[in-house]
Amino acid sequence: MKKIEAIIKPFKLDEVKDALHEVGLKGITVTEAKGFGRQKGHTELYRGAEYVVDFLPKVKIEVVIEDNLVERAIEAIQRAAHTGRIGDGKIFVTNVEEVIRIRTGERGAEAI
Repeated sequence: MKKIEAIIKPFKLDEVKDALHEVGLKGITVTEAKGFGRQKGHTELYRGAEYVVDFLPKVKIEVVIEDNLVERAIEAIQRAAHTGRIGDGKIFVTNVEEVIRIRTGERGAEAI
Protein backbone atom coordinates (compact mmCIF):
# COMPACT_ATOMS: atom_id res chain seq x y z
CA MET A 1 0.00 0.00 0.00
CA LYS A 2 1.07 3.57 -0.63
CA LYS A 3 0.09 6.96 0.72
CA ILE A 4 -0.15 9.76 -1.80
CA GLU A 5 0.00 13.32 -0.50
CA ALA A 6 -0.63 16.07 -3.00
CA ILE A 7 -0.32 19.79 -2.35
CA ILE A 8 -2.42 21.65 -4.92
CA LYS A 9 -4.07 24.98 -5.62
CA PRO A 10 -7.43 25.23 -3.78
CA PHE A 11 -9.53 25.91 -6.89
CA LYS A 12 -8.36 22.59 -8.39
CA LEU A 13 -9.75 20.47 -5.53
CA ASP A 14 -13.03 19.48 -7.19
CA GLU A 15 -11.30 18.48 -10.42
CA VAL A 16 -8.75 16.35 -8.56
CA LYS A 17 -11.44 14.75 -6.40
CA ASP A 18 -13.46 13.82 -9.50
CA ALA A 19 -10.37 12.45 -11.26
CA LEU A 20 -9.50 10.27 -8.24
CA HIS A 21 -13.08 9.05 -8.04
CA GLU A 22 -12.84 7.91 -11.69
CA VAL A 23 -9.68 5.93 -10.81
CA GLY A 24 -11.67 4.08 -8.16
CA LEU A 25 -10.58 5.69 -4.91
CA LYS A 26 -12.98 5.16 -2.04
CA GLY A 27 -11.69 7.72 0.46
CA ILE A 28 -9.82 10.98 0.57
CA THR A 29 -8.66 13.36 3.30
CA VAL A 30 -8.43 17.07 2.53
CA THR A 31 -6.69 19.68 4.69
CA GLU A 32 -6.42 23.41 4.13
CA ALA A 33 -2.77 24.44 4.23
CA LYS A 34 -0.51 27.41 3.65
CA GLY A 35 2.97 27.31 2.25
CA PHE A 36 5.38 28.20 -0.50
CA GLY A 37 7.89 26.52 -2.74
CA ARG A 38 10.13 28.00 -5.37
CA GLN A 39 7.75 30.90 -5.94
CA LYS A 40 8.41 32.20 -2.40
CA GLY A 41 5.12 34.08 -2.31
CA HIS A 42 4.43 37.44 -3.89
CA THR A 43 3.92 41.11 -3.00
CA GLU A 44 0.55 42.81 -2.81
CA LEU A 45 -0.56 46.39 -2.43
CA TYR A 46 -3.05 47.19 0.36
CA ARG A 47 -4.13 50.77 1.06
CA GLY A 48 -1.02 52.10 -0.57
CA ALA A 49 1.37 49.89 1.38
CA GLU A 50 3.23 47.01 -0.20
CA TYR A 51 3.55 43.79 1.77
CA VAL A 52 4.79 40.27 1.14
CA VAL A 53 2.42 37.30 1.10
CA ASP A 54 4.83 34.44 1.59
CA PHE A 55 2.44 31.70 2.75
CA LEU A 56 0.01 31.02 -0.07
CA PRO A 57 -3.24 29.09 0.39
CA LYS A 58 -2.96 25.44 -0.66
CA VAL A 59 -4.92 22.23 -0.21
CA LYS A 60 -3.34 18.98 0.94
CA ILE A 61 -4.96 15.79 -0.30
CA GLU A 62 -4.11 12.44 1.28
CA VAL A 63 -5.12 9.02 -0.02
CA VAL A 64 -3.98 5.51 0.88
CA ILE A 65 -4.33 3.03 -1.96
CA GLU A 66 -3.21 -0.37 -3.11
CA ASP A 67 0.00 -0.55 -5.11
CA ASN A 68 -1.75 -1.43 -8.37
CA LEU A 69 -3.63 1.92 -8.42
CA VAL A 70 -0.72 4.21 -7.57
CA GLU A 71 0.38 5.20 -11.09
CA ARG A 72 -3.19 5.80 -12.26
CA ALA A 73 -3.87 7.97 -9.20
CA ILE A 74 -0.68 10.00 -9.71
CA GLU A 75 -1.53 10.58 -13.37
CA ALA A 76 -5.07 11.61 -12.45
CA ILE A 77 -3.81 14.14 -9.89
CA GLN A 78 -1.22 15.55 -12.29
CA ARG A 79 -3.74 15.92 -15.09
CA ALA A 80 -6.44 17.49 -12.93
CA ALA A 81 -4.20 19.84 -10.89
CA HIS A 82 -2.10 21.11 -13.81
CA THR A 83 -2.44 24.77 -14.79
CA GLY A 84 1.01 25.24 -16.29
CA ARG A 85 1.75 28.10 -13.92
CA ILE A 86 4.16 28.25 -11.03
CA GLY A 87 2.73 26.86 -7.78
CA ASP A 88 0.77 23.94 -9.26
CA GLY A 89 2.01 21.82 -6.36
CA LYS A 90 3.77 18.59 -5.50
CA ILE A 91 2.92 14.91 -5.12
CA PHE A 92 4.61 12.75 -2.48
CA VAL A 93 4.37 8.95 -2.42
CA THR A 94 5.33 6.94 0.67
CA ASN A 95 5.01 3.32 1.77
CA VAL A 96 2.29 2.37 4.25
CA GLU A 97 3.09 -0.65 6.38
CA GLU A 98 -0.31 -1.19 7.98
CA VAL A 99 -3.86 0.12 7.87
CA ILE A 100 -6.39 -0.68 10.58
CA ARG A 101 -10.06 0.26 10.51
CA ILE A 102 -10.89 1.36 14.04
CA ARG A 103 -14.58 0.41 13.92
CA THR A 104 -14.16 -3.19 12.75
CA GLY A 105 -10.52 -4.04 13.35
CA GLU A 106 -10.01 -4.91 9.67
CA ARG A 107 -6.41 -4.72 8.53
CA GLY A 108 -4.58 -4.16 5.27
CA ALA A 109 -6.37 -3.64 1.96
CA GLU A 110 -9.77 -4.46 3.50
CA ALA A 111 -9.35 -1.52 5.89
CA ILE A 112 -8.89 0.98 3.06
